[in-house]
Amino acid sequence: MKITKKTQLNKLLMEDEKATEILFKAGLTCVGCPMAMQETIEQGCLAHGMNNKKIDELIKKLNKK
Repeated sequence: MKITKKTQLNKLLMEDEKATEILFKAGLTCVGCPMAMQETIEQGCLAHGMNNKKIDELIKKLNKK
């Protein structure tokens, strides 16, 4: 699965358990939140104050795992 900024958080978490640890380390601890399950990775990151550079770094980490 190729992960992008537009990947839905719920889809990512359902397909890859290791993604949870990476998201937690990035400060996205709301992965269990019902609202988060409807958001894209980009939307979740922006809601947590991440800029585009940080979002791109997170996407790279998620695709490397």
